[in-house]
Amino acid sequence: MTDTTTAVQRDKLVADLKAVIADAEELLRLSVNQTGDEAVKMRERLQDRLLKTKERLIDVQHAAFDKAREAGRAADDYVHHHPWTSIGIGAGVGVLVGLLIGRR
Repeated sequence: MTDTTTAVQRDKLVADLKAVIADAEELLRLSVNQTGDEAVKMRERLQDRLLKTKERLIDVQHAAFDKAREAGRAADDYVHHHPWTSIGIGAGVGVLVGLLIGRR
């Protein structure tokens, strides 16, 4: 999944969450004065949007999980193909952290 696809999914999810919030606010306003058909329709619409938003959230969560897994595999491959470079980078980071901790 590409960064563009993930960004589009994230934007759709944010828009859906905003719509759910707006519907919930409208439902609260309606429930004060009305309990008839309009309130029932609003509740159904809110439930529908909430369900769709949950589904999109799960899709975005899976996409993020897949990206993290790919990054982990890439790091693992790099370490296996360049072990001495990886050891050097790890030692360098360790020295920097040690210097920063020692300054306190």
